[in-house]
Amino acid sequence: MTVILRLPTRTLFEGQATRMTAVAPNGAFGILPNHIDFVTALVPSVMTLRLVDGSEAIFGLDEGLLVKKGAVVRVAVRRGVLGSDLGTLQETVEASFIEMDEDERQARSALSRLEADMVRRFSELQRPLI
Repeated sequence: MTVILRLPTRTLFEGQATRMTAVAPNGAFGILPNHIDFVTALVPSVMTLRLVDGSEAIFGLDEGLLVKKGAVVRVAVRRGVLGSDLGTLQETVEASFIEMDEDERQARSALSRLEADMVRRFSELQRPLI
């Protein structure tokens, strides 16, 4: 089956897998290539893929959505990282998510400044000219 893992800004993974495990709000589940089509939400967790060459890909994911249709599984998450093994995945997730949180904080701050400036400019336009 083809697995496509997308973040808001890029594709984190696209490739063939023979097995997949993930975690939904009601618990962990597995998908094999001929699994029935379905859609589920994902909770912050670890997703694993058994690749066709026998190796395993491990991802630390934030909340998201999984859609399985035919031979294609599409996963969209807010944040995610590829880890080399479970032992180092937590450190990778923490470092990456902290960096992303800081970037999001700066973006929100910039947006707030833009909104405040726009409101100020609109209020200046409404003032009567004397």
